Amino acid sequence: MRTRLPVAAAAAGLVLLAGCGGTPSGTAAGAPGTPEQRTLTVFAAASLTESFGEIEKQFETDNPGVDVVPSYGGSSDLAQQIVNGAPADVFASASDATMKTVTDAGLADGAPAVFATNVLAIATAAGNPKGITSFADLAKPDLKVVVCAPQVPCGAAARKVETATGVDIKPVSEETDVKNVLGKVTTGNADAGLVYVTDVASAGSAVEGVTFPEAAQAATDYPVAVIRNAPQAELARSFVSAVTGEQGQKVLQAAGFGTP
Repeated sequence: MRTRLPVAAAAAGLVLLAGCGGTPSGTAAGAPGTPEQRTLTVFAAASLTESFGEIEKQFETDNPGVDVVPSYGGSSDLAQQIVNGAPADVFASASDATMKTVTDAGLADGAPAVFATNVLAIATAAGNPKGITSFADLAKPDLKVVVCAPQVPCGAAARKVETATGVDIKPVSEETDVKNVLGKVTTGNADAGLVYVTDVASAGSAVEGVTFPEAAQAATDYPVAVIRNAPQAELARSFVSAVTGEQGQKVLQAAGFGTP
């Protein structure tokens, strides 16, 4: 008995220590210095894909543990999804009109901030084999032209230029966002597409861009807002600051966006 008592006492002490020790040091759960894992959901216009991709990476670097999950698409579709209850923290739109869908529903936390501007350009197949040089050329009957649907900002801008110039385009299709228009051109399914100057730049050598002066009559603002009752409201405000701040503006301007 005398030899066993110390062993039993030691064993009981180890059990007690194990019960009080909690998670071993160095594990993720409760480890000192381990950043909190958070997800920030950003709804953004398709034309922001490349620029917001860069801003997203920097934001995640500056905020350890944060995963920015973007959802790109036509601004009108994204706005409607938010109105219908889609969980989003931030909405970046390609026009004031589509942002108004969200603000009119009382779903913006504060006034939206305009962070960039954009104008239309014509994207043609590489080398511009059809010799397109002007907006008026898009009305030629032998051309297959693709535009955005009228409810989408790039489509609304196209309609505005048509009205101002009297040029009547007969598109072979109307797409849900500007990247779909660009895709029709790069795959050879269209001779030309009306996109933004930033989309032409992002496509590189896959397309050739044709600018036209009438595009200035349909320049569009890009507003961004934190969504009311956002799951990550504080983080959302930080992301908006990153977009509107110096570094975000450098990324946007490098992509061809205009300053607000």
